[in-house]
Amino acid sequence: MVVPRPAQLENTGDAPFTLLPGARIIVAGTGAEAVGRLLRDELASDCRRDLVVAHEPPAFGDIAIVIADDEGPAGHAAEGYTLEVAAEGVRVGAATPAGAFWGVQTLRQLVPAVCDGDPLTVEAVRISDHPRFAYRGAMLDVARHFFTPAEVKRFIDAIVLLKVNHLHLHLTDDQGWRIEIASWPALTRHGGSTGSDGSRGGYYTADDYRDLVAYAAERFVTIVPELDMPGHTNAALASYPELNPDGVAPALYTGSEVGFSTLRTGDPVTDRFVRDVIGEVAALTPGPYLHIGGDECLSTSEHDFLGFIDYATHAVADTGKIPVGWHEMGRSPDLPEGTVGQYWSFRTPRERAADETLSFVRAGGAVIMSPADVAYLDIVYADGDTIGQDWADGATDLRSSYQWDPSRIVPGLGDAHILGVEAPIWTETIATIEEVEDMVFPRLAAIAEIGWSAAPADTAAIETARDFDDFAARLGRLAEHWDALGTSYRRVPGVPWPEAVAG
Repeated sequence: MVVPRPAQLENTGDAPFTLLPGARIIVAGTGAEAVGRLLRDELASDCRRDLVVAHEPPAFGDIAIVIADDEGPAGHAAEGYTLEVAAEGVRVGAATPAGAFWGVQTLRQLVPAVCDGDPLTVEAVRISDHPRFAYRGAMLDVARHFFTPAEVKRFIDAIVLLKVNHLHLHLTDDQGWRIEIASWPALTRHGGSTGSDGSRGGYYTADDYRDLVAYAAERFVTIVPELDMPGHTNAALASYPELNPDGVAPALYTGSEVGFSTLRTGDPVTDRFVRDVIGEVAALTPGPYLHIGGDECLSTSEHDFLGFIDYATHAVADTGKIPVGWHEMGRSPDLPEGTVGQYWSFRTPRERAADETLSFVRAGGAVIMSPADVAYLDIVYADGDTIGQDWADGATDLRSSYQWDPSRIVPGLGDAHILGVEAPIWTETIATIEEVEDMVFPRLAAIAEIGWSAAPADTAAIETARDFDDFAARLGRLAEHWDALGTSYRRVPGVPWPEAVAG
């Protein structure tokens, strides 16, 4: 009944809870009031119920949110929660505000979204839940096509229902530079003026970005900014000639090829540029991670690439942030301890990609798993789709997105080495937020369940270890909530979509 599947769920068979007029959200403990206000707003949106938030003892029919050290499942304090639904009321217990918030997201899914009248009832359950991985991410490429702050907030509102707690923003690429850098103003004035296919330009001012970070943090989502270097840099190269190997600024680029651009490496001006942009973005980002890309640097010599990655990762570390990069960065022998690699190869890994990925673990770091043929959400659902790409071994249907496991891809890479999972969406062919959502949902629900729910106990083939039919049944109910949110999604075959949704 819930996506992601909780660690423990018991249907008690007792009388259900009825959400009646006059019900309150009772809060107790540090951070509980903020979580209660979010639940109040979400219930008003989800099912048009208006509740008040109060610091009082709970009465019959109330929803209580309690945050205390001795609440939540033992041994899983950071994001674990318990949820009890009974005729007398609802109780969410957690040791942290984040845990309480994720418990609230489970409650939202249990409350019917299609509720044209009273009574509104929720079946009686007991849940004890916690995540498998600390990092559960989605990536939104705002460099190829720009998305406004309001559109990014809409995306955040949709992903938290699935307990996704990191939003990786791909801020810079050949087609556009989307984050204001005060010391290099032409990056946005010129480099941010267009996008893929000559689409609208745009960028986030420092205040825009601070607001997005704060909005996400209120919903327990950490923003991970990416400044892709030394390749994928044509927007920067077009803005400043001195960053180019030949000293000549190229034209702005609106196509979709990759691998043709590179910064002038080992140069004092480029070194200052790297320090400046990393320093300014780090200062705007309270989260622990700063992503510097490092992928598809086909126009950078191996010597220059290794030197640049050494310099840039240490520049990130010097700001107090943890460097993150795509798995190609694992070729560097001098990564700062703790650097995180992001694997984007395939379920059957290429030998070089596997070795590069393991290099992060050998250097004391961890890995985020984003295998392209199952986790990339811009890949078409089926042959013939009008938006999306098919380079990752063809189409990726919902079943493929669900039936894989991050610890069964790179030999020698187990849960202890994996920070988490992330589902990226690249937007060369995707121009609107509705198209983004159509490509993301429902497949992000599959990736979110892999990141949150326990690994299958069955050591046999993952295709049989994950019960797709059970997942699809739960997904069909979740669609009611996407409709309530106004979230677009693809009604793929194999899911029992409710008639009200399918119609």
